[in-house]
Amino acid sequence: MTTHATTRHTARAIADQVLAELRASDDAGRPITAVTDTEGGAPLRCCLRRSEAGERIALVSYAPLRRWAAETGAEPGAYDEQGPVFIHADPCGGPAPDGGLAFTDAHRVLRRYSHDGHILGGRLVTPPEDFEGALTEAFTDPEVALVLVRAVEYGCFLYEVRRA
Repeated sequence: MTTHATTRHTARAIADQVLAELRASDDAGRPITAVTDTEGGAPLRCCLRRSEAGERIALVSYAPLRRWAAETGAEPGAYDEQGPVFIHADPCGGPAPDGGLAFTDAHRVLRRYSHDGHILGGRLVTPPEDFEGALTEAFTDPEVALVLVRAVEYGCFLYEVRRA
């Protein structure tokens, strides 16, 4: 899995194997529809950066908590959800190794989940608030196993953060 390391946490882009699956059929069972991004700026979950004009991208349905639960044995129950994410239509090589946390330049919600996959709460982070500090605060609770970072405007999943 490709990760962006920070001093205390690990932000995770969607894993290469999962991306291969999503490019064949997304988590809603639909085939990929690739488009050429004419404007750029789409938040790409495969490499944790914004798209550039001219890149081939796709909007796919992704179920981050379901996939984490399958990996860890958690049972998220009703907290399982899927939603739209942008990815490159073809393999891209993932994030830069020293990229740090991504997409911290706007209002974000940090949703905290327990080891069994149940939501423990959330927090709105508003720039110029310290995003890293908000993550540190979330992980001070030993019950928190996972934080999902989401956009406020559309509620879209951006990436997951785990303890480093």
